[in-house]
Order: sequence, then structure tokens, then C-alpha cells
Amino acid sequence: MSLPAWAQASPQRRAHIERVVALLNSWADAMHVAVNEPAAADRAAATGERDPGVLAAVRHHTLGSVEWDDVGRMLYLADFLEPGRDFAAAERADLAQRVPTERDAVLREVARRRLEWVLRSGWPVPQQSVDFWNQLVRP
Repeated sequence: MSLPAWAQASPQRRAHIERVVALLNSWADAMHVAVNEPAAADRAAATGERDPGVLAAVRHHTLGSVEWDDVGRMLYLADFLEPGRDFAAAERADLAQRVPTERDAVLREVARRRLEWVLRSGWPVPQQSVDFWNQLVRP
């Protein structure tokens, strides 16, 4: 995987990005996503992404966004569930395995866990995270 020339990322951040991409690719395979879609993403990443949906996904990937399409939602999941993180490894691995068949349920669980972490930390909950949660649980 290569990042655009302008990208500045530490070796640890690059390793995280590589694990996120690998997880997304494994889900794409399991979900039978057309080969041309991952190829287009790779080509875009190599040349400097301009797609508003992808840019919004990257910009808000830890907070959530009501404006996301599937790309944003999948990046949100992959960022949280990538195997290099050192907390709740077994639980997160189980959630990651469920994504191809239960994406929306796993998405709600990941959003819940992220919100709980912010609440336990005593930090203000970003309004966009609240809005994202409400969108996920609204009938």
C-alpha cells in the first residue's frame, strides 16, 4: 500500500492504515464486492482522493457522521475493529467476523462502545456522534 506523496504518517500510523485496508479488503471479499470497486479505491488513494464520500469518511472516521454512505460506515468499523488495537481483542475480533453478514448490528455496537468510552472519560460527547447514534437507532 502506498500513501500519496503529501501524506505524513508515522510508522505506527502507517501500520494502522495497512491493517484497516486489509480488514476492509477481507470484508469486501466476504461480501462479494465487485473487484473494480476496491481497484478504484486503490487507484484513487495512489493519486490523491477527491471523492467527497471518501473524504468525509476519513475526516470523521472516529466520530461518525449522518452524511456517510457505506464507505464511511465501513471505515468507521474497520478503524475500531482492526486487529492491531490492544483492547478487548477477542470481542472486537468476533465483531469483525460478523461485519459481512450483520453490518448494521455491528455498526450500532461499535458506535455504542465508542460513546460509552467518551462518557467514561468524562469528555463532552461531540454532537455529530450523538446525531450519528440517533440515526443508527431511529426506526
